[in-house]
Amino acid sequence: MDRAPGLSVRLKLTLSYVGFLMVAGALLLAAVWVFLLRGRSNVLFVPDLSDFRRAFDPHSFGSAVFVPAAVLVLGFLLVFGLVGGWILAGRMLAPLTRITEATRTAAGGSLSQRIRLPGRSDEFRELADSFDTMLAQLEAHVGEQKRFAANASHELRTPLAITRALLDVAHNDPESSTPELVDRLRAVNTRAIDLTEALLLLSRADQRSFTRARVDLSLMAEEASETLLPFAEKRGVAIETSGDITPAIGSPALLLQLSTNLVHNAIVHNLPDRGTVWVTTSAHPGTVVLTVENTGEILSPQAVSTLVEPFRRGTERIHTDHAGAGLGLAIVQSIVRAHDGTLTLTPRPSGGLRVSVQLPAAPPHTGS
Repeated sequence: MDRAPGLSVRLKLTLSYVGFLMVAGALLLAAVWVFLLRGRSNVLFVPDLSDFRRAFDPHSFGSAVFVPAAVLVLGFLLVFGLVGGWILAGRMLAPLTRITEATRTAAGGSLSQRIRLPGRSDEFRELADSFDTMLAQLEAHVGEQKRFAANASHELRTPLAITRALLDVAHNDPESSTPELVDRLRAVNTRAIDLTEALLLLSRADQRSFTRARVDLSLMAEEASETLLPFAEKRGVAIETSGDITPAIGSPALLLQLSTNLVHNAIVHNLPDRGTVWVTTSAHPGTVVLTVENTGEILSPQAVSTLVEPFRRGTERIHTDHAGAGLGLAIVQSIVRAHDGTLTLTPRPSGGLRVSVQLPAAPPHTGS
């Protein structure tokens, strides 16, 4: 934004100091004149030095002597205030100079710059610490977005490359089976559509562009379980649901997507046969919790900590027909974050994963 040039803050502080000092000096001199010297003669009486009286007699100190002396005092105060105010303002604004330099460096693209202002806590220190925290968050967010963009580009390029290869084969081999080609193209196109919709949903959750309403999280979990029950039976997985009524505030569509992703993820990453998924909800003071557990392979804490990263897929998912887009838990994390909740992933000692979603509880209904 273009602005008209103005005085620096340091100069403004200096002039403020000088103005206050001049006003205080003028008021002091005026008080001396009004209450002590007004109406006295203009003769300056200097007593004999031999009687050790070194003071001026105020009864003999008149306006002819007082006015020039007052002007000299005010002049001295003006010069002293300008020099002293300029030095003091510079010392006080030194931390602001460091903050400004760090801001310019960050604006140039270097988000690794930190102010790290020393000294005790004050307004400048709080501002510097807040700015350092903001830079750290921005640096982490930008890094995450760069990795996400690179992974998204790679994932979107894969179905497009497969489609091009299939079309090239069909073009070079006119006798190839058309129905088989159409089926393969349909599968690749479906994967590309699912990935695109997942990316759009992830973006929507990150931007928090949704309308909030009162939602029973237990109903969302129950609906997701019923919807995925045929898929679970096909894979030999049993789903058990239980829990309390868990009212929350949020987007019904996003919270249903959250529940669906968790249950689907628990079904896919399960035992080859006779696996189980437990879906439970519970209400606590101020919070509601949705927990989805499943049987499966034993997972290390290091592996679990990476599952929420976008496009993170295990070997089993890649080699099944339900590999998905690799955004299931990433979408869950974004939805939870958009609802000011917390997502906790814990490996089960006997194998499998426990995923807990904790959201703020909806306020109780009040009678009209």
